[in-house]
Amino acid sequence: MPTFVLLGHFSDQGIRNIKESTKRADAFKEQAKRLGGNVKELYWTMGSYDIVAIVDAPDEKAMTTLGLSVGKLGNVRTETLHAFSRSEMDAMLANVA
Repeated sequence: MPTFVLLGHFSDQGIRNIKESTKRADAFKEQAKRLGGNVKELYWTMGSYDIVAIVDAPDEKAMTTLGLSVGKLGNVRTETLHAFSRSEMDAMLANVA
């Protein structure tokens, strides 16, 4: 199953409702499960991003649906990265000329 890194910034609304952040994280995990995925890790961070999540999802469509579902709520703006494991990277590198 593909792995994705989701980076998040709290919106003004998300900061105003910050006390609901852990409940929103639970809802995010449930939505990922409904889409056939799994949130492996979720962290609240300091620095350039407020949230970092590591998510396994069946495919890019499921991950995009998850990201759009989060964005629609208006609490977090996200950026999603497709992540590759060591074995996946080794397989790609084997084809590099």
